[in-house]
Amino acid sequence: MTEKKKQPTRPKLPPWIRVRVGTGTGRGEVAAILKELNLHTVCGSAECPNLDECWRGRTATFMILGDHCTRNCAFCAVPHAPAPPPPDPAEPASLAEAVARLGLKYVVVTSVTRDDLPDGGSAQFAEVIRKIRGRSETIKVEVLTPDYLGDDLKRVLDAGPVVFNHNIETVERLSKKIRVQADYRHSLRVLAEAAEAADDSTAVKSGIMVGLGETNEEVETTIREIRGTGAAILTVGQYLPPSNSHWPLDRYVEPAKFAEWRDMALSIGFERVASAPLVRSSYHADEL
Repeated sequence: MTEKKKQPTRPKLPPWIRVRVGTGTGRGEVAAILKELNLHTVCGSAECPNLDECWRGRTATFMILGDHCTRNCAFCAVPHAPAPPPPDPAEPASLAEAVARLGLKYVVVTSVTRDDLPDGGSAQFAEVIRKIRGRSETIKVEVLTPDYLGDDLKRVLDAGPVVFNHNIETVERLSKKIRVQADYRHSLRVLAEAAEAADDSTAVKSGIMVGLGETNEEVETTIREIRGTGAAILTVGQYLPPSNSHWPLDRYVEPAKFAEWRDMALSIGFERVASAPLVRSSYHADEL
């Protein structure tokens, strides 16, 4: 099991990172549909700070393959289990039903990592995309996948997502400590292989968090390396520890620095960049 560093209580949030809790019924309606159809979202499982805003807007990032991950990354709030239950064969159809009920036109689908499965769950990703698009050819599907390569990656791309996303998460120096069972260079290979294999209808995307102990220079190097894979879309957001037992917060990055990284990323060829404290990999994904 990954050892997660303990830290003091997180410093008070700076004013630029405060989240306003809104009102309205949208959040309750989304939660009810998810519960009825036995679906999971990364919004709740990963304790996303934008949950209230997105759910009130009747949007959610669906998390497939269960709600327990075979990996135990030091930054992540998703529960860990070395041998989670088998994937639910009804999940693709249930997810497509939820999309229809919510009236979504753009859907983001991610997953826990399932190293226990021969295909890593790639067939479930592909079936989810097919079921959603079977409801309407106009619905666009973005996927955020584990570190698939080869046949597993091809299986997902062949199903026709409009965006293929795989997050680098952090700079190379910190990667092995924070993503213990993953590999920085392997993730770059995923992006490069996806960019090479994807047709013109699928864009490749990646994202990183800051505030984990990296330097500004390391962030810029990582952005350049992501762009070097052929990825066209980038997200950069502030890391917020889910608890005191997760990887410690090193710093709050000011909005001006995020703006600098956005401009730098655009200058080296990224087509779309979201870089701000509350940006997450699927936040306002349809706008990107």
